[in-house]
Amino acid sequence: MDAEAFRSMVQDRRSVRGYRSDPVLREVIEDIIDIAGGAPSSMNTQPWHFHVLTGEPLDLIRQGNTERMVNGATPQREIPLNHGYEGEHRDRQIEIAVQLFESMGIAWEDKDRRRDWAMRGFRQFDAPVSIVVTCDRTLEHDAVGHFDCGAVTYGLVLAAWTKGLGCVINGQGIMQSDIVREHANIPEDQVIMTCVAMGYPDHSFVANDVKSTRRPLEEVANFVGFDD
Repeated sequence: MDAEAFRSMVQDRRSVRGYRSDPVLREVIEDIIDIAGGAPSSMNTQPWHFHVLTGEPLDLIRQGNTERMVNGATPQREIPLNHGYEGEHRDRQIEIAVQLFESMGIAWEDKDRRRDWAMRGFRQFDAPVSIVVTCDRTLEHDAVGHFDCGAVTYGLVLAAWTKGLGCVINGQGIMQSDIVREHANIPEDQVIMTCVAMGYPDHSFVANDVKSTRRPLEEVANFVGFDD
């Protein structure tokens, strides 16, 4: 792949939140994970694991996660979470929410439809496949290990995109991690980091056309020692 083809792939990829019900073949997912496993990691530690779910186990996770969250349960995530974005980070969070709601025709004051949208997130957007990404528990408090899991997760969604599959990295889908751990048979020596909803995009689902804006180069990069 040349540089322009790679640029196009990265820029064209977007988070998919509406899926067809078509199953995804195991061998396709195996190839995606194999490709993603080429991600770099600190000292070649490769601390990641993937738990691939479909069918009844995934439905049980959706059901348990949604029922608890609807009833006001406290999130049971296994990694530290922020307690609400502030400043420019909050502004970007609101910006993408507005983009999504406008695409779906959801008024900001329409609490019922906004709640329904949140429920979709707790159901992992009804994707036919969920990949739960875990990290070795020995690196539970190691930010570098978390960074490595982020790298391999991005590799996962890029690899899926090359095969016509859409993804969304979706922490909402594992808010109740004990339910995920039970139905995914995740061993105690691994920590649940996030999950990736995956499937073939439903092109009639208008929110799939939303592409979040990106910060410009001059805002994110600082060059030192280069000639002007």
